[in-house]
Amino acid sequence: MLSGKTGLRLISPALAVVGLLGLAVFSGSSRETASGATPSPPLLLGIDRLLTEELDLVAGKRVGLITNQTGRGRDGEHDADRLARQPGLRLVALFSPEHGFRGTEPPGAYVASYVDPVLRIPVYSLYGPTRKPTPAMLSNVDVLLFDIQDVGARYYTYISTLAYAMQAAAEKGIPFIVLDRPNPIGGVKVEGPVLEPAYSSFVGLYPIAVRHGMTVGELARLFNDAFGIGAKLTVVAMSGWRREMDWKATGLPWIKPSPNIVRPETALVYPGTCLLEGTNVSEGRGSPLPFEMIGAPWIEGERLARVLNEAALPGVRFEPTSFVPTTSKFQGQRVEGVQIVVTDPGRFEAVRTGLTIIATLRRLYPADFRFTLSGGKYYFDTLIGNGWMRPAIEQGQSVDEILARDRARFTEFLELRRRYLLYE
Repeated sequence: MLSGKTGLRLISPALAVVGLLGLAVFSGSSRETASGATPSPPLLLGIDRLLTEELDLVAGKRVGLITNQTGRGRDGEHDADRLARQPGLRLVALFSPEHGFRGTEPPGAYVASYVDPVLRIPVYSLYGPTRKPTPAMLSNVDVLLFDIQDVGARYYTYISTLAYAMQAAAEKGIPFIVLDRPNPIGGVKVEGPVLEPAYSSFVGLYPIAVRHGMTVGELARLFNDAFGIGAKLTVVAMSGWRREMDWKATGLPWIKPSPNIVRPETALVYPGTCLLEGTNVSEGRGSPLPFEMIGAPWIEGERLARVLNEAALPGVRFEPTSFVPTTSKFQGQRVEGVQIVVTDPGRFEAVRTGLTIIATLRRLYPADFRFTLSGGKYYFDTLIGNGWMRPAIEQGQSVDEILARDRARFTEFLELRRRYLLYE
């Protein structure tokens, strides 16, 4: 069992204060920059407040918990350990997402169910034969809790697991409680495009922007209401979190939410460089800094860095690098490329940066660069959430022209999103 220390307290989710969104323009820019200051009073997570102020939500109940290695209170103790010894409730089942309960399984790897040897309760995989809790899995559950650290990008499967679990709870008629925690890349900046429903998949179920600028609790409210899940939803909100906070400002330790999101800086660039998964360029898996380094055998690092720096993208610079991936694309081969160095998180536009890297690679290396197919479909289209951006890049359209095409849908999403925000 995961072990550690304990956390603190919580607030009732119905206490939703819809704060002012801050300026979010179509390209994803915002006026506001993360302060980096130590929060005062200390930030308290949903799990902390559940067990100190809202225990009536689970008192006398058989509890199911959807979590992984990130489900910990402020002082580092795992939710499962705290719930298991909490008098007046019974922890009867655990549910694990992609990468497994301990977060060690590689991307896309089948995760098996098993019985926890310490707690002697089932750990049901939601990334194995099913990605949605079955009626049998919920047969002994009175209330379902969700506590997993998200990274702030649409194509991160934990929020799809959230949606599927909410659907299952709604069908079973049991309450669903989200224990909220920070968006590690902040809650102010939003970047498009918005997913088109025809491109719905497990890496993007609903029409939201790539960088959504929401917490998992806020996303749950959006999914439940705007997209018609209809679960008996409660969000146990944090206290002390502000939308402009970067991860350092939370005072929380960084626990890798998945094997390749190795530090907060990785999460910041991920909404852009993850798009390289849909190409024949390494997104840095198997390098010291996944998603912060990109490369291929046919790239000239000095040349690519020079051209990208000449583009003068806000809040970022590019440094030539080389690495030998230990996994994934070009495993065991030395590749050249660039490291993405964010110099100003408040100005940095991850999606624009990722698209600019891809468009530049296609222009500089037309004989080598290509978009790749997965199951007969272009995986880039699945990630970006539409079928027109890839052809536009291939036709040489500028990134500004490409992003402008989604302006109306992006503006609609900003207005929709505003209704479900919990924090100022």
